[in-house]
Amino acid sequence: MKPLGHGDPLRSGPYRLIGVLGEGGMGKVYLGRDSSGRTAAVKVLRAELARDPQMLQRFLREAETAQAVRSKGVARVVTVQTEGGRPFIATEFLAGPTLDTVVQRYGPLQEPYVRALGAALARTLGDIHAAGLVHRDLKPSNIVLTSAGPRVIDFGIARPEHGLTLTATGEIPVTPGYGAPEQALGQRTGPPGDVFALGAVLVHASTGAPAYQGQHVAAVQYEVVHGEPRLAAVPSGLRQLIEPCLAKDAALRPLPAQIVAAMAPPRGAGKLWKQHPVAAEIDQLEEWARRLAAFPDLDTRSSTPVTDGPSRRRFITGLTAGGAVLAAGGGGAWWMLRDDAAPPREHPWDADPLGDDDYEKGKAPDPLWGPKKTPADGSRMLTIRDLVILEAEAPDLFAYEVTTGKRKWTAKNVWEAFYSPSLDLILATSSDVLYGISPRTGHKLWEYEVGIVSSMAVHEDVYYFDDLSSNWSTGDPGNVVALRLTKRGARMLWRKRIPFDFDADDIEAAAGGDRLVLTAGEYGAVALDAADGRTVWKVPRKSGNARAPYITGQTVYLGGQSLRSFRLGDGDRKWSTPASTNSGLSVGAVDGDRLYLVANNELRCHSARDGSEKWVQELENPVHGKPVVSGNTVWVSSTQRFEGIKAFRKDTGEPLWTRHEKGKDKKGGWSMAGAGNRVFTLRDQNLTAMPVV
Repeated sequence: MKPLGHGDPLRSGPYRLIGVLGEGGMGKVYLGRDSSGRTAAVKVLRAELARDPQMLQRFLREAETAQAVRSKGVARVVTVQTEGGRPFIATEFLAGPTLDTVVQRYGPLQEPYVRALGAALARTLGDIHAAGLVHRDLKPSNIVLTSAGPRVIDFGIARPEHGLTLTATGEIPVTPGYGAPEQALGQRTGPPGDVFALGAVLVHASTGAPAYQGQHVAAVQYEVVHGEPRLAAVPSGLRQLIEPCLAKDAALRPLPAQIVAAMAPPRGAGKLWKQHPVAAEIDQLEEWARRLAAFPDLDTRSSTPVTDGPSRRRFITGLTAGGAVLAAGGGGAWWMLRDDAAPPREHPWDADPLGDDDYEKGKAPDPLWGPKKTPADGSRMLTIRDLVILEAEAPDLFAYEVTTGKRKWTAKNVWEAFYSPSLDLILATSSDVLYGISPRTGHKLWEYEVGIVSSMAVHEDVYYFDDLSSNWSTGDPGNVVALRLTKRGARMLWRKRIPFDFDADDIEAAAGGDRLVLTAGEYGAVALDAADGRTVWKVPRKSGNARAPYITGQTVYLGGQSLRSFRLGDGDRKWSTPASTNSGLSVGAVDGDRLYLVANNELRCHSARDGSEKWVQELENPVHGKPVVSGNTVWVSSTQRFEGIKAFRKDTGEPLWTRHEKGKDKKGGWSMAGAGNRVFTLRDQNLTAMPVV
């Protein structure tokens, strides 16, 4: 949210305006608060448009349309003013991330969550259609996830079912890839058009990618009208439900009530907005809303609070730094920090980033805390909300508070820690047992006998490991096993022999979407179906080395003598970039459109779209481990500790500083992890928290 600027009104009807949530062609959406402390999203028509009869009529139609819908799945209209001053619509204030934000941050949703989402949205569409309306712009960015479930926003282009034209030119707005074929062709659009959009939304939710893709808008629209949706990565159980929604013939699409019945989400599927990690975001945003409602009233003659306390601008600036995603239901507008803006404080425990005046270029800033002596002498570090987890060779796990460095708990005799955000569960092994560990207390919640294993990956509620129990003496790569996890235990999902030659002993793995990708150097790569372990696609041995798989969204990157990008669902290759050194390339971190690669002594930034080079920085010695991205910085260390750890601007590669720490200058780089506008470094059992810009 932004502070009010020059020309912004201080009040609309009963609402004192606090800040700007967003703006569009017709007006701005403000956060308003009435005298009783209730907040609302207030969409105010632009002053110059309020005198235009056609624009005024369109705005009034939007107000009437929004008021006509009575459904728990939309933002409720609380006040409308059409006469006496600038017209405005005040709607229920929603605090929560949009669906596209959730998929971008957490990846595709699991099938039960998609079923719950689909059933809720179909029920809401049924309510909209029962009011004689068609939404006509359903898409992931118009769906807000709240603690009460998904809410549909933005009725700006909704129309009565019999209506067609919207503007003086007769042009019908349509979001490419979500508007139905008849809508893309400018034909009459009825309720089946919303059903088509729902199908496209559920493809995006279940795969992380659009159902229709193209290099430009016209190409996407052509695919909608003449092509076929990309459903290869949609789980089979969902595909048969979603595909009818995307029928070219509107008459063949199901009714919303039929979709609700067919989705039949299993019990507990609604936990996406109750227990899933997205719930933590929702809780924080709701807390912001409560704080706004409790903020002291403002004198109408100035921007000074009537009671003592922080200034209005300071409060709004603090809210901006908090990075809250505040959805305005009726206006369909929300504000989020731009990619090039200061990194947001998404959670209360996050640190404030450094401003340009807070550090001296070329000189490392002082730590936020540390160095603190720890028992940890291993290299694995995990960051989980307000904790940083260290792994010791003892073997034990140690949890420290990210804000102070104070030790929170110790879990004895466990190692190889992985984290499942969807279950909020740490997975760690000890001898021949897998434990489920609470990240809040460190207590072992359950145990499952696994034998001699090497952990591979965890994604959502599935844990993968290489079972070496029966092959320890032979050197056989063993079997890959998938366990289905719950808060109370684990059960075997499937077991398959490692799909490589007998002596492939350098297996690396990555899990994401509904795939487990394995690589084994010169033996290529294999993608297994997460549901049953069957081989879905391969990168053959003859194509060259395949190392270090890295999955983000619906893309997997394979390192080696060339860096290659593949579509995760079917293995179609997108692009390939040759390595500049004999040591090969590997992806160490991904941030938006940027891939951060390691190649011998080089830290490289490449485009995720086509693999093209953005910038390169050289170290004196080979890079140790993976680069770490936090805030607007990317950090890296070398195999020689005396070279220190180096921080660069993540967008340009500009060197910021090098940090050295007293200690023995022996080989072996620093261990690092980043989260919450901090970078944690571990050297010689000393843990330090560093700030970022």
